[in-house]
Amino acid sequence: MRAVGIMVHGGPEALTVVDVPEVHAGPGQLRLRVFAAAVNPTDLMARNGSRAVQQKIDPPPYVPGMDAAGIVDEVGPGVATGVKLGDAVMAMVVPQGSHGAYREQIVLNARSVVLAPHGFTHVQACTVPMNGLTARQSLDLLGLSAGQVLAVTGSAGAYGGYVIQLAKLAGLTVIADASEADEPLVRALGADIIVRRGDGVAVHIRAHFPDGVHGLADGAVLNERVVAAVRDGGAFTSVRGFQGMAERGINFTTTFVRSYDGELEKLDQLRRHVETGILTVRVADVFTPEQAPLAHRRLEAGGTRGRLVIQF
Repeated sequence: MRAVGIMVHGGPEALTVVDVPEVHAGPGQLRLRVFAAAVNPTDLMARNGSRAVQQKIDPPPYVPGMDAAGIVDEVGPGVATGVKLGDAVMAMVVPQGSHGAYREQIVLNARSVVLAPHGFTHVQACTVPMNGLTARQSLDLLGLSAGQVLAVTGSAGAYGGYVIQLAKLAGLTVIADASEADEPLVRALGADIIVRRGDGVAVHIRAHFPDGVHGLADGAVLNERVVAAVRDGGAFTSVRGFQGMAERGINFTTTFVRSYDGELEKLDQLRRHVETGILTVRVADVFTPEQAPLAHRRLEAGGTRGRLVIQF
């Protein structure tokens, strides 16, 4: 069975099509015939050696990928989630060793798998789970209430876009960063106020909200450079492990989406949001497994608006 993985860490050229053994669903599990896997920034870290220490407990090949969409082709005993053989589904994957989304077949806990949004392709569906759940977790951690103000950095990205749309659904006022070129996109996603992206974004945000915002979701990984935008006693959540220094009563949290693996109800709610148009799926380009190095190179170059997808 084909997968895309690495035998040694390195640049995009380290990705190759590899053969991995067939797997079967056990109790409480589903097997997916994967037709599409999204390419995310976390996949670059799995490939380039940033996570080599964690990966070394397993032998290569190391198969990246946290987003999969396909068809259920095997159901293990005791599955009671309502998903059945032949259903089109989407799932978040927590990679370990050769267990990553860049493969034609994968076995997952049934609670990690939900029906794909009706009327959407596998390529579109695979862009939802990981980024959608990451956005959901960030908002859960921030704990804001309707009428409060949320700042979002990296707003034109997949995570940032989902944060904006879920925040507007929750009745929040959203101030987001964007380049001039991305401003129409970010406005269409629902941002109420847009400021120029970059290291000076905290100053721009304070110009609109002199007391600071109630919460900030830092998709651009600006970390300490944007903390000043948050009011005293506000909330800040990061996506790359930044924990902040105790200051001004700000509640610093780290969004770590792997802890939302198996949150079936949250993932299924995201599916419903896609179907009703609350969440917008964005696909930038599609690649064959053999073209995976091109996909990684394109993502590393920056400026991608929408997800790159490997289609099996």
